[in-house]
Amino acid sequence: MNPYLQLSNVTVSFNGFLALNDLNLDVSKGELRCLIGPNGAGKTTALDLICGKVKQSAGSIVFNDTVLDGLEEHRIARAGIGRKFQVPSVFRELTVSDNLRVACAQHPGVFSNLRPGHRQADDEAVERLAELVGLTDQLKRPAAFLSHGQTQWLEIGMLVAQNAALILMDEPTAGMTAQETRKTADLFLRLKGRHTLIVVEHDMGFVKAIGDVISVMHLGQLLAQGSACEIEANPAVRKAYLGRGGITNA
Repeated sequence: MNPYLQLSNVTVSFNGFLALNDLNLDVSKGELRCLIGPNGAGKTTALDLICGKVKQSAGSIVFNDTVLDGLEEHRIARAGIGRKFQVPSVFRELTVSDNLRVACAQHPGVFSNLRPGHRQADDEAVERLAELVGLTDQLKRPAAFLSHGQTQWLEIGMLVAQNAALILMDEPTAGMTAQETRKTADLFLRLKGRHTLIVVEHDMGFVKAIGDVISVMHLGQLLAQGSACEIEANPAVRKAYLGRGGITNA
């Protein structure tokens, strides 16, 4: 069976600097994959490449039998790939409910989807999304007044509403409290299987809680891959950046 997402011998260069150097990465459908590695390893560049924000100078990317090479970002999004950046992107002046309605809508335009009489997302769909991401009691609250963690969950809910088959997330727990991080882990575990997720994260406790497979990147390449126990015991990984303390203390 072919991988759901396959990066083959991909290279990305910025003014002669190899951000990705002959990277190979395969992800299965419904998997929750974590990408870890030291700063500058190429993790965020890999996400940028998959969603079309940057283009490779060599290699190929195939998602669900669709070749993504050279496609514009909007066409990649329509193919079913959603990206969540480190800074949440929501409509702060709108309520949680209206944010989810806009995300569910099939027509372009933000406020056009909120006009009375316009075909809008079904109330039950919005409520199901809010329940999924733990925001049922915040539906009437403007997004500007949500906590940092709640804002992150709202953006994830909007990606789910857009039927993103593959969701890319860059450091989703950055700035979260311990309680918010635990709730986010629970959310990701509910999403996997229904969606394929690739998560770049530095919180190794979070990675160990959610990751089916952990891919370690170093100097733009795939250094190692496996379970948390396998990665923790890998001498090449320990030498590269984990140190004697192991993955938990990275």
